[in-house]
Amino acid sequence: MRLVVTGGAGFVGSNFVRHWLRGHPADAVVVYDLETYAGDRADLRDVEISAADRYRFVHGDITDPDAVEDVIRRARPDAVVNVAAESHNSRAVLDPSMFVRTNVLGTQVLLDAARRSGGVRFHQVSTCEVYGELPLDSAETFSETSPYRPRSPYSASKASADLLVRAYGETYGLPVTISISSNNYGPWQHPEKVIPLFTTSALEDRPLPLYRRSDHRREWLHVDDHCRAIELILERGRPGETYNVGSADERGIEELADTILAALGKPADLKSYVPDRPGHDTRYLLDHRKIAAELGWEPRIPFAEGLRRTVDWYRENAEWWRARRRRAAVQVDEGSWGSVARG
Repeated sequence: MRLVVTGGAGFVGSNFVRHWLRGHPADAVVVYDLETYAGDRADLRDVEISAADRYRFVHGDITDPDAVEDVIRRARPDAVVNVAAESHNSRAVLDPSMFVRTNVLGTQVLLDAARRSGGVRFHQVSTCEVYGELPLDSAETFSETSPYRPRSPYSASKASADLLVRAYGETYGLPVTISISSNNYGPWQHPEKVIPLFTTSALEDRPLPLYRRSDHRREWLHVDDHCRAIELILERGRPGETYNVGSADERGIEELADTILAALGKPADLKSYVPDRPGHDTRYLLDHRKIAAELGWEPRIPFAEGLRRTVDWYRENAEWWRARRRRAAVQVDEGSWGSVARG
């Protein structure tokens, strides 16, 4: 099989490329990535060495129709896996237009190219945040038939992209699938995200910024388990279907901070509290029985083990995350949300 993976130099994308090429020695992958602050082809240098004859990198923007058309025409893929996205909620509050451009327009450009190529398989990687939020005391979960109720510019842009994917499946008969994943963590994740943010802050004895509503909970999934889910959907998923990919393992943000501090032997007084982000969701929890029943997928990496391995990775790769932090285009001051909300 030949794949084009957009956003393949980012966190989920680079882990997926490694996973696929390692498990499919006869397959080839083209990574198409703009290399913004959160993506760098250097993160795939090990792939360039180990799979040199089966891997190619193309620098490009998914909102550029001519460039997208050219890469798909040259690659002649059996499937396009769209992992490219602006994904940091705090940045979306500050600049929603960037998220609409990449996540909505970019997805539409990719879909058009896939359609014009003769109907190549298209897989969209989405987020649990499209469903909105659940109350902390609720026993409810989100299923694949739950309505979309996004509450932030980021989640609204991802929900819009998903709806376009479904529409191209219905209108043009494009063979599409969507995976909706819970919060991912693992190696190579940009230090703006909460687990690497807490870990790298603790390693440097800097404050860990917790929102004042630090009882908010998230469902955590190791990126390797997510990659296996995408792989199974590509191999056996039904065109036109959406699959939730969750772990059923929820953790509060305060609990997360305490666990990371304990793992690193750091004091609890490193925790600091900042105002909540506008549109900050309380809780998500995915019902992943569909992918379990149809494709036999279940998460394999327990959170305690996955978090320990992740913390160790950041401890051992300080040069990598310090360089990524310096490259960040915008330093988000999460203590200033009051002024943002007032306009």
